[in-house]
Amino acid sequence: MKTDRVLTWKIGGLAGGGQKAAGLIFTKACARAGLFTFDSSEYPSLIRGGLVTYRVSVSSDPVNAIYKDTQLLIALTAEALDYCLPDVTADGVVLYDSDKFKPTPAQIKGRKFYALPLEALAKSAGIKSIAANVIITGACAALLDFDFKILTTVVTESFAEKGKEVVAMNLKALQFGFDYAQNNFQVKDFGYKLKPIEDHKKPNFFIVTANDTLALAAVAAGCNYLVSYPMTPASSILHSLADWAEEVGMIVKQPEDEIGAIHMALGGSFAGARAMTATSGGGFALMVEALTLAAMTETPLVIVESQRPAPATGLPTWTEQGDLSFVAHAGHGDFLRIVLAPGDPEESFYLTAQAFNLAEKWQVPVFILLDKYISEAHKSIIDLDESKITVDRGKMLTNQQLAKLSKFLRYQLTKDGVSPRSVPGQPNGLHIANSDEHDEYGFTIEGFNPQMRNLMMEKRAAKFDGIIEDLPEPELIGPAQAKITLIGWGSVKGPIVEALKQLPDVNYLHVMAPWPLSESFMRAKIKGVKKLIAIENNQSGQFANLLREATGIEVDERLTKYDGAQFFPEEIIDNVNKFL
Repeated sequence: MKTDRVLTWKIGGLAGGGQKAAGLIFTKACARAGLFTFDSSEYPSLIRGGLVTYRVSVSSDPVNAIYKDTQLLIALTAEALDYCLPDVTADGVVLYDSDKFKPTPAQIKGRKFYALPLEALAKSAGIKSIAANVIITGACAALLDFDFKILTTVVTESFAEKGKEVVAMNLKALQFGFDYAQNNFQVKDFGYKLKPIEDHKKPNFFIVTANDTLALAAVAAGCNYLVSYPMTPASSILHSLADWAEEVGMIVKQPEDEIGAIHMALGGSFAGARAMTATSGGGFALMVEALTLAAMTETPLVIVESQRPAPATGLPTWTEQGDLSFVAHAGHGDFLRIVLAPGDPEESFYLTAQAFNLAEKWQVPVFILLDKYISEAHKSIIDLDESKITVDRGKMLTNQQLAKLSKFLRYQLTKDGVSPRSVPGQPNGLHIANSDEHDEYGFTIEGFNPQMRNLMMEKRAAKFDGIIEDLPEPELIGPAQAKITLIGWGSVKGPIVEALKQLPDVNYLHVMAPWPLSESFMRAKIKGVKKLIAIENNQSGQFANLLREATGIEVDERLTKYDGAQFFPEEIIDNVNKFL
């Protein structure tokens, strides 16, 4: 399948070759020119070495995913060429480091190749070989007829912290690469050009990942306590908030392990903080017993779980939606939890803020389920509206409200299942909270009060209807009526939205809260659907399984992918056309 609407640029080579730096410079320059971008990196779980790629899809229209079809490839090693070449389109161009390797005749056949002897070029320019990635960027700018002034500004800003000499060297490398391509490549023959959007129409972009916007939302929502142990791909949340902690008044703690992290976060929430922890699947596996403690004590907690392929260590630097069933059912016993699954950086911002409100209003654990793809992929977005964020602390009683009570029942039986809450140190708010079943005061009942056990279980379960009403509704994207309705959650949104642009008889029901599920609610949402296809980045179709389990709704088909990579729009188009 060929797409002329989007240009995809990709660079691949050994780790340490500057692929990420070159990719970010290219992404930022395109965004500065008013072009929409989406980028993503592939890298191995190695301390040193291994193949690393960086891919950027660019368009004058909004772009919500990276495309597989590649029009401009930079191969720094023979391994990178072997891996990336199948994605290069017939009219694409390959730049390769001729100082490192030579492509085979079979690889060259039918394609346009240009040699870039990077080590020789760096020596000729009188610069360090570490700047070779910027030489490449300059050569690409010539091929794409890109505004060179914009690129020089971005390069200057990118290296400003390293001093004037480093900036000057990289600007020289940029110019040298540009001039070399102009003099040695047939730049006019390349059919893809990147022209800046006119100034009066140019969007004011900033480049963010879902982890970035989640961290921003945590600050905006009043989170003042993060306890997290680093684990790819959630680590940048910890790093960002640690950087901002002093400025925003947040306590950020890296404990000894994930078990310590969730217990400390629970302690902070019990003491009245808006608390959060962030991890990946393996880290959350260590947190499960503490999850049940949150449920029994009805202590609010936000848990970020950014997924990667499993089981065990799996593919630790790749992506998958394989933990939905796990987080929906983790823990012994029956208790409610909420799972929110953003599909892009914008949703990550608003759903994170909502997560804190839901946790405190309903006094349950709330998961924010991301994955490596959107946790680390950069998307150019125009705005995030902080004014849409409100703070709802639920039934957190003030000192004045507590003073009016003849007795305080922390676990009072209520119609909506939510009891009044106090924090340590509040007069008249004293109560007991531990992991045992309890009465309304919090006193342990052991097994001698079956009636109270029933009442407490039913009280906590009574929150279900209110939670369902508070959850974000699924969003229907595409035509109101269609031959096929795709249903999915989380990061499949972007590739599907791109695919829908070429699937006129298909729409998409995007589920932002994949757990818990209500039968009446979901049946109303799929009323009139002719053919329902679940699309998921896991092997078994976990959401489709949960949908059937909770509602009895059975999808007609399942489209799954579980090789460690996200869906590409082209794959969705090809597969859905088969169903059509």
